[in-house]
Amino acid sequence: MAREPKVVIIGAGMSGIAIAVTLKKAGFHDFTVLEKGSRVGGVWHWNTYPGLTCDVPSLLYRYTFAGKPDWSHFFAKGPDIQRYHEDVAREHDVTGHIRLNTEVTGARFENERWHVETAGGDRFEADFLVAATGILHHPRVPDIPGMADFDGPLFHTARWDHRVDPRGKRVAVIGTGSTGVQLTTALQPIAKQFSLFQRTAQWVIPAPTRLPQPAALTALLRQAPWLNQAIFDASLRASRVLTDITLAPGPARTLAQAYARASLRLIRDRRLRAKLTPDYEPFCKRQVVSGEFHRAVQRKNVSVVTEEIERIVPEGIRTADGTVHEFDVIALATGFQAHNYMRPMRLTGRDGTTIDEAWENGTFAYRMTAIPGFPNFFTVLGPNSPIGSVHLQYTAEHTGRYIVSFLRRFRRGELTTAEVTETATKEFNEQVRTAIGPTVWNTGCQSWYLDDSGTVDLWPFDRKTLTRMLREPDPEHYTVTV
Repeated sequence: MAREPKVVIIGAGMSGIAIAVTLKKAGFHDFTVLEKGSRVGGVWHWNTYPGLTCDVPSLLYRYTFAGKPDWSHFFAKGPDIQRYHEDVAREHDVTGHIRLNTEVTGARFENERWHVETAGGDRFEADFLVAATGILHHPRVPDIPGMADFDGPLFHTARWDHRVDPRGKRVAVIGTGSTGVQLTTALQPIAKQFSLFQRTAQWVIPAPTRLPQPAALTALLRQAPWLNQAIFDASLRASRVLTDITLAPGPARTLAQAYARASLRLIRDRRLRAKLTPDYEPFCKRQVVSGEFHRAVQRKNVSVVTEEIERIVPEGIRTADGTVHEFDVIALATGFQAHNYMRPMRLTGRDGTTIDEAWENGTFAYRMTAIPGFPNFFTVLGPNSPIGSVHLQYTAEHTGRYIVSFLRRFRRGELTTAEVTETATKEFNEQVRTAIGPTVWNTGCQSWYLDDSGTVDLWPFDRKTLTRMLREPDPEHYTVTV
């Protein structure tokens, strides 16, 4: 019997808001968004460390349906992006669908419906379940002996302790990815001593990450929304250069890598330059961009420590050479468990199959969105998402429209459940494995792009292919019940 589908969306970050707005625009209103945080925004809610900056130009970092002319900088700061997501949720009238401080702990598919449980004891039933849980929300805390012994504050950067004032303090940051680089530029001017503990050197490409957006440009974009949209459209097309760099060898990759290598000449001291020189190809890891790092890391109050950390001691950090480095504050810029996706939520599909059992040999999905054994369940920015190559808001919105196709069929009474086939999923993942071969991510480095099995967990195709694959569900790739 035809009826309106009831949908539960897990997560109110960038992708969760995209799905909510897409459903509302398509005429679906019976949905609830469950968000474990106290605010929307996902990664931009959880991360509040000093210097937090997006590594995508702000005029491009937006939804296709929600322009923003008044960014404060050409590379937006974390608080600006957080406010943008709150504004979008409010202006597109989805805040009433969002329940904050509601962490989903489990969901099971039973009697053709999803039964969702929360940490607070609330229960929800839905015809469709959508996991828009993101990838950068479970902090990865390293197993360093003695962390409980440190006399001062020690915390992960994704849970920054704002009671701690780093001014005039001796500060250690463990980790040299984007967060470590941004903290270096933010804290170097105010810390008495700043030490960056580096396990692996990073390629850092200079970019105007601190350049303010001129007031005149903001006024112009406000007066001419068409110009704002035109700049976004042009930026979206231009972003194809990142796809060209990452997916296959060619002139774009050669030129970009040459620029990255030349940037090391900004480090005048040869010994420091040697410490900061990676032993892998540029762009193999998530690319770090910064307009200040090369200058900040050469200041007198900064040291780069490459000796292995042996343990945390009450005074600070002891390295393998026996040196005890004394600190007042230690911050862990050690990244996230990027391949957890919706876990540790207990997700149980058809016939009692859990997501941990399904992913026992590594994470996988069909076109980022569907998993065999889990009917009427979809992921947004799930396994093999284009974290390193394609505009993520564009991807989330197209995934939303893909999901809407099933909701429309449900409302018309054409299906009760839809489940992707194992055959289609295996075929897609074979295509992924073949396409990953010539990518720069597969050139021999350790990064959070690799899952637990050592496989590159990214989208190895261009945006045109993504658009085609998410345009309409292929009926031959799904088993449906009516």
